[in-house]
Amino acid sequence: MNNLESMYRSMIMDHSKNPRNKGLKGFKSFHLNNPSCGDDITVEAKIVDGVIVEIHHDGVGCSICCSSASIMSEVLQGKTVLEAQELIDEFSKMLMGKEFSEKLEEASIYQGVSKFPARIKCATLPWKALEKVIKDE
Repeated sequence: MNNLESMYRSMIMDHSKNPRNKGLKGFKSFHLNNPSCGDDITVEAKIVDGVIVEIHHDGVGCSICCSSASIMSEVLQGKTVLEAQELIDEFSKMLMGKEFSEKLEEASIYQGVSKFPARIKCATLPWKALEKVIKDE
């Protein structure tokens, strides 16, 4: 494993063991699960004047899913709904092995997941849940 892969693995494990913004506050939410691997997550957002002011998540799952929810909450919090949708689309492109925007910031650590098709759904589950929340705005 090279140094970059090691750093990425370390970041994923940190966010999995010490998730940021975990715990629901009662905002508009959406629940998704992946029965094939056991990932089960609810993502909520407080949106004010088209800006995502807060993102929270709760659930259980593998380290990829749980860390992805944590990083997503940090990367997309403070973005407009339109900016968040663009980044959700970029995240999906990245996981399909396509070129993606550097605007993904820390979320780009999941680019290696594209080599493991069974894990793509784990990484995208929280992003898709947030997408359902913001689509209704």
